[in-house]
Amino acid sequence: MTPTFVFATDLSADNRAGFARALRLAYAQHAQLDILHVLDPYLPRRLLRELEQAINEDIATTLTDIREDYALEAPKTVIQTVMGEPHVEIVRKAHEQKAELIVLGMHRKRGQKELLAGTTFMRILRSAPCPVVIAQRVPTQPWQHILIPVDSFLTVRQTLNEALRRFPEARLTLLHAWTIPGEVELGSEVYYARWREQEVARLQALLSSEVERIVQDKDGAPDIELVLEPGTSSEVVQNYIKQHTPDVVMIGSRGQPYHSSQLTQTLLSEPHCDLILCRAW
Repeated sequence: MTPTFVFATDLSADNRAGFARALRLAYAQHAQLDILHVLDPYLPRRLLRELEQAINEDIATTLTDIREDYALEAPKTVIQTVMGEPHVEIVRKAHEQKAELIVLGMHRKRGQKELLAGTTFMRILRSAPCPVVIAQRVPTQPWQHILIPVDSFLTVRQTLNEALRRFPEARLTLLHAWTIPGEVELGSEVYYARWREQEVARLQALLSSEVERIVQDKDGAPDIELVLEPGTSSEVVQNYIKQHTPDVVMIGSRGQPYHSSQLTQTLLSEPHCDLILCRAW
């Protein structure tokens, strides 16, 4: 059965990069792209027929323009307008179509940390039944370098498997931020430094062993780098992004689906690359 991706558009220019990335992903992964626009439920009913027709025409025109601008092939597409709350209807569409991905573009609340918690983004992330892509950069090429922050063996397994399945040609970097108790009080002591080095080496060996188990049955030899850095997850990931400019950050979420982590909110409020949010059970 052909997989389905859902792309939600608000028809703004800020959504253009998301639209182009959705087209590129759908074609590359042989998926149907369902393009959805959610109408204000309080609009007068007498306006709906002409408005829906105008919106569908605008989406079709934008689709053609984007394909020409970025030399993109065309996946199978379906254009639909519905009425309701955007986050509810987008998630509903993903459930109805058994979608494998939801793709979103940026909007006007970009960069405003205090507004993120209640945005359509965060509401979708909390309820989505599948991974969510938030495209923030112009998709001039396929993703070639994917950064995967990992904070547990569960997120290593789930997120790495998802990356290998969807992007087998990409270079993957697993980034683990570590902190060890006693650093402030004992960091200058020789015995503490030696113990800390042993603990970090032990953690690296355990993570390396887990990665080897995951990839041993995969075809080919994927390019995977494991990096351990001291500090909080947000600090370590932000520093890595500034120094190495990966194409996309792929985050696995534990506990409730796509919990509103500090890292997620930081990357949304200060966008430097695309994001993929994946559920880790």
